[in-house]
Amino acid sequence: MGTRLFVLLFVIPLAETWLLIKVGGVIGAVPTIALVVLTAIVGTAVARRQGLSTIRRIQLAQAEGRLPAAEMVEGVLLLLAGVLLMTPGFFTDAIGFSMLFPKLRGRLAERTVGSLATARPDLDQPVIIEGDYERQRPPR
Repeated sequence: MGTRLFVLLFVIPLAETWLLIKVGGVIGAVPTIALVVLTAIVGTAVARRQGLSTIRRIQLAQAEGRLPAAEMVEGVLLLLAGVLLMTPGFFTDAIGFSMLFPKLRGRLAERTVGSLATARPDLDQPVIIEGDYERQRPPR
């Protein structure tokens, strides 16, 4: 957990800064800023459109009477993609844009649902809770 937090809070912003400086050195500061803003606008528009499509698929799954687990995980991944695309930088944009590919996002969602399904207890068995009780009269 500590290593992941270190990567999240230190290594990723450091890599983003380095990459922005390198790209800015090649194409200039103003085009770099314009490119970062453009990727944020285009990415969030695509994420919004795909999010609405995912909401429709969730509603369809509910209407069919099945649990929309994979669709819900895809919705969370789309939300994460939108956040990453709004974060200034090219590294987070690359991760965010990769989550906008439906096949890749679908596979990731299926794997997530599959790992959660194997981690839960067997729900077909009845749950028996033993205990004693005593009936008391209400106070007057």
